[in-house]
Amino acid sequence: MIFAVPRRLALSLIALCLASGAASANEEHHAGGELEQARSIVHNLLKDNQSYVKGHKAAYFAPIIKGQQPRATIVTCSDSRVHTHALDKTPDGDLFMVRDIGNQLATAEGSVEYGVRHLHTPVLMFIGHSSCGAVKAAMGDTSKLEPAIRKELDTLKVAGGNADDDKAVMANVQSNVNKQVDAALAKFADAVKAGTLTVVGAVYDFRNDYKQGNGRLVLVNVNGATDAAAIKAAPVMRH
Repeated sequence: MIFAVPRRLALSLIALCLASGAASANEEHHAGGELEQARSIVHNLLKDNQSYVKGHKAAYFAPIIKGQQPRATIVTCSDSRVHTHALDKTPDGDLFMVRDIGNQLATAEGSVEYGVRHLHTPVLMFIGHSSCGAVKAAMGDTSKLEPAIRKELDTLKVAGGNADDDKAVMANVQSNVNKQVDAALAKFADAVKAGTLTVVGAVYDFRNDYKQGNGRLVLVNVNGATDAAAIKAAPVMRH
C-alpha cells in the first residue's frame, strides 16, 4: 500500500536530508582540516629533529649515553611558553625536568624525589611564570572542568579573585612558587640541613611584569628566604 505524503511534510523531509548531508560534509571537511593540520605538525617536528641530528654528532651524546648526572631538578609548569632553551643553552644531561600544571610538588612528587634522592641534584628549583593558566583557573570556579584537571588544580592553593587582573595573577604565581618551596623544604629537610640541597623558587617572566626584561628568570625564594637582600646574600648566590 502506498501512502500519500503531504506536500509540506515532503518538503520538510527534503530539507532535513539536505541539512544532514551538509552537516556530514562539513564534519568531513572539518575532520580533514584537522588531519591536515596534524600531518603538518608531525612533519614539522620530524624536520626540526632532522636539523638537530645534523647539528649534533655522536660525540655530543657520548657523555650521556650510559647515564645522567644533571645539575638541577627543575619543576616547571607544562605551559608551552616555558621551555629549557630559556634556562640552559645545552640542557641535554644538565636539567632533570619535571613538568605539570602549576609547577607543583604534590602532583609530581615521585619525579621530584627521584631527581633529589637518586640523581643527587644539588639544586631543586620551582619555576612559575607570567600569565599562568593553572593559577588563573585555580583562582576561579573549577567545578565544570574535567575531574582529572580539577584534581590537579585542587592542590594549587591560591587566593581567589579576578583572573583578568594581571597584578593579582602575578601575586598568586609568586605565592604559589613560595608554597612549593616551603613544601619541598619540609620534605627534604634532611638534605637542606646537611647542605647537600638548595631549594630555589623563581618566576620566568616573559610578560616583563618585574620590569627586568622579557624572558627574565627572576629568583624570588632561596631556601625560604624571600627578601631580595637575603636572597642575594644566600650562600648559593655568592661567587
